[in-house]
Amino acid sequence: MERPMGLAGIRTRDWFVPLVSLALAFVLGEAVAEGHPPALDQQLLAWMRHHITGQLQDALVLVYRLTGKAFTPVLVLISILFLALRRRWRDLVLLCACTSGILLIVDLLLKPLFDRSRPPDGLIPLDGRSFPSGHAAGSIAFYVVMVLILSVNHPARRWPLGLLATAWVGLIWLSTLVVRAHWPSDLIAGGAVGLAWLCLCLAGWRTIPWPPRR
Repeated sequence: MERPMGLAGIRTRDWFVPLVSLALAFVLGEAVAEGHPPALDQQLLAWMRHHITGQLQDALVLVYRLTGKAFTPVLVLISILFLALRRRWRDLVLLCACTSGILLIVDLLLKPLFDRSRPPDGLIPLDGRSFPSGHAAGSIAFYVVMVLILSVNHPARRWPLGLLATAWVGLIWLSTLVVRAHWPSDLIAGGAVGLAWLCLCLAGWRTIPWPPRR
C-alpha cells in the first residue's frame, strides 16, 4: 500500500508535537526573560562545577569544541555530499531543511527575541546569546534525521544507530553545561525547538510527493 500523500497524509502528531514543543519553549522564554536565572539553573551549574572536574571536565570541553561551529558544518557537508553521490535527493532536501531551518529559527529569530546572556565564568571564550541552545536544537535535528536516513533501507540498524546518537547527543548537552555555554533551561527550550522543527520536516518528507529515483 502506498503512503498517503498531501494533506490526507498529515497525522495528529505532525502538528500536535510541534505545537506543544514550541509552547514549552516560549513559556520557558517568558520565565527567563526577566534576567534572573531560575534557582534550579544556578544550582545545577554549581553542582557540575563542583563535581565534574579534572580529566572528565577536559573531555567534555573537547566534546563541546568538536561539536561547535568549526566541526558541525563539516559533518553536515560530508553528509550532504554522501546523499548527493547516492542520488538520494529526497533525503538530501530533508537534511538541508532540518539543519538550515534550525540555524535560521534559533540564531536569527529566537536568540535576538529573548536576548538572554550566557552563564558567567565560562571555561572557554564564548560570544552570542544563550536562549535557546542552538547546540541542543541542532543536535536533535541533525542526528535524528541521520539515523532515519541511514536506517531507511536497513531497519535493523535503527536501534543501534539510535542508541549511539542518543548517547552522543547526551554528551553534547552535558558538555554545554560543563563549559557554561548555556543554562539548563536553554537546553530544554532548544531541544523543544529542535523537536518541533524536526517533526514538521519529517511530516513534509513523508507526505509531499516526490519523483521516484532513476
